[in-house]
Amino acid sequence: MGDVAPPYPLWCAVVVFTGHMPERRAPSEAPAVSEELFAPVGAEVELCYQTFGDPDGEPLLLVMGLGGPMTWWDTELCRMLATEGFYVVRYDNRDTGRSSRIRARVTRGQLVRAFGGRKVKAPYTMSDLAGDAVALMDHLGVDSAHVAGISMGGMIAQTVAIEHPRRVRSLTSIMSTTGRRTVGWQDPRLIPSLIAPRKPGRESYVETSVAFWAVIGSPGWPADPERLTARAGETFDRGYSASGMMRHMMAILKQPDRTPRLRSLRVPALVVHGTADKMVHVSGGRSTAAAIPGAELLLVEGMGHDLPPELFETFVEAIARTADRAS
Repeated sequence: MGDVAPPYPLWCAVVVFTGHMPERRAPSEAPAVSEELFAPVGAEVELCYQTFGDPDGEPLLLVMGLGGPMTWWDTELCRMLATEGFYVVRYDNRDTGRSSRIRARVTRGQLVRAFGGRKVKAPYTMSDLAGDAVALMDHLGVDSAHVAGISMGGMIAQTVAIEHPRRVRSLTSIMSTTGRRTVGWQDPRLIPSLIAPRKPGRESYVETSVAFWAVIGSPGWPADPERLTARAGETFDRGYSASGMMRHMMAILKQPDRTPRLRSLRVPALVVHGTADKMVHVSGGRSTAAAIPGAELLLVEGMGHDLPPELFETFVEAIARTADRAS
């Protein structure tokens, strides 16, 4: 950088959110919402995506996490972001929802070996998943976008910023981590539930899903069981893939430690993490924010590994604030 000062301070701002809600603005009119569309992004991958808002708005790419379809980015939250002036794009990662399934098998034994640090080949990498995101931007004719990711989606978003820096206007990493094994760990009590065989069928999936989200959700804002049940049913109906989730898990276990490369980023960044997250310990968020120059760290007391609707306005305001830094 020489004697040229960076465009924002090389420090990490820490904000602890304890429950005060910003005043909500009423939209002047409902944003436009597309049908579910499809984009070929590679020889064997087609992604399902959906857009919210004006195509002339600031593009915002939303990336979901482990085994999660794009609909886990709540429609109301997407509408609120569009009302803020973003052109919102949410999509199903490969192996989720209506996007392509990859023909490769991952066994539980392979996951255990990968978890133990032994050499195991992954069907695809975090870089491949980041490449999907960039290819979707190409399909949409978007040169660069604000990129926000949740959990594994945060890992993908970080990788896009590292490997394709000119494509990222701002970065928001939510309840995620750097890939370093010593931070962002899971509560060990969750692991058996993650790799245990599931009984086939919709009813079993819904029952298991509701029980699991009740454990990893936000104790400060307990989820409505009816809402969890409806979301689980929609997830199954759109196309749940148990084998796809195993492939996602392998990509996570084989990801590199991004910490050194995160230090090279020169992009406005926001890191959001709940202090009660059992799926990805808050140390993952702290380490991510510490690694990215100028990142803001927003810690939310009582938040687990979900996005409570009560916090939507807080998330929208924080993402918009970060995007404004890019301007």
